[in-house]
Amino acid sequence: MKDDVGKDTPGDKNVAEYKIILRKVLDNRPSGTRLKLAAALGKNRSFVSQITNPAYLVPIPAKHVAVIFDVCHLSSAERTAFLDAYGRAHPGRLRAPHREARTRVITVTLPELGDDKKNRALEQLIVDLAAQLARFAESVG
Repeated sequence: MKDDVGKDTPGDKNVAEYKIILRKVLDNRPSGTRLKLAAALGKNRSFVSQITNPAYLVPIPAKHVAVIFDVCHLSSAERTAFLDAYGRAHPGRLRAPHREARTRVITVTLPELGDDKKNRALEQLIVDLAAQLARFAESVG
């Protein structure tokens, strides 16, 4: 199947380009990296799927770029390629100062449910709950 993404405008092509770079990076990282990225961004795992799918031309918000680099451990070459494509797709967007997201890692012990699907669902539930609680805590303080 041929990928016809990004044929409408140059910006669309560049959005697809940096999403492809990010997808390749994540494909070469240990399992669980997508879940860690979702947690660090305070988003669902489906959000990570969208920001790595070149068919979805919705841009990655500039405020997420530093978090992506931190969690995914992009090499120098990967960062350069990503930033070049991001800059072409969104000129000037990364120049604006943004608050770098700071995160902490905690460990939660969960029961083994005996089913991979159930285990992943429970893990996602915990990640989603933590993200919602963090957003609530930021809005109150």
